[in-house]
Amino acid sequence: MPASSDRKFSVLFLCTGNSARSIIAESILRKIGADRFEAFSAGSTPKGQVHPMALKVLSDHGYPTDGLRSKSWDEFGADGAPPVDIVITVCDNAAGEVCPVWPGHPISAHYGLDDPAAVVGTDIEIERAFGRTLKELLARISLLAQLHVANLDRMALRSSVQSIHDQMSRPAAEA
Repeated sequence: MPASSDRKFSVLFLCTGNSARSIIAESILRKIGADRFEAFSAGSTPKGQVHPMALKVLSDHGYPTDGLRSKSWDEFGADGAPPVDIVITVCDNAAGEVCPVWPGHPISAHYGLDDPAAVVGTDIEIERAFGRTLKELLARISLLAQLHVANLDRMALRSSVQSIHDQMSRPAAEA
């Protein structure tokens, strides 16, 4: 964890293919949390390219797409990799995989969402799926970006980061 509040906290979003959900999450945090966070994404088995609909939906909604690329999570475990404070898996497959040992031992959380890239249908139906994913991630990441992470100890930070998804995933009758 950062020693002082002047260093940005880094968040690594993970998904198996690193072509849609994790890329969307990275872009959202790059825009709305740029003052306090550095955002990255990676995959355990990266597709090697960002899904074109992810780029379209991000661009259409005013999110940055420059520099987004599908990459392996191995980049973040290597010597000289940027330090990672928080790792958030955004797909169930990545959550169940054995992750590398990250330098600095970041906290982890799981924000499992349906894969918009798996949707089969018309271009409009696929674009709607990507739009829903963007909306769901934006809701969670907006709350993440509001956390006073520098003021939280490790356990409180982990609990706060995970509770964002847990609260948003609860059926309306329970909330």
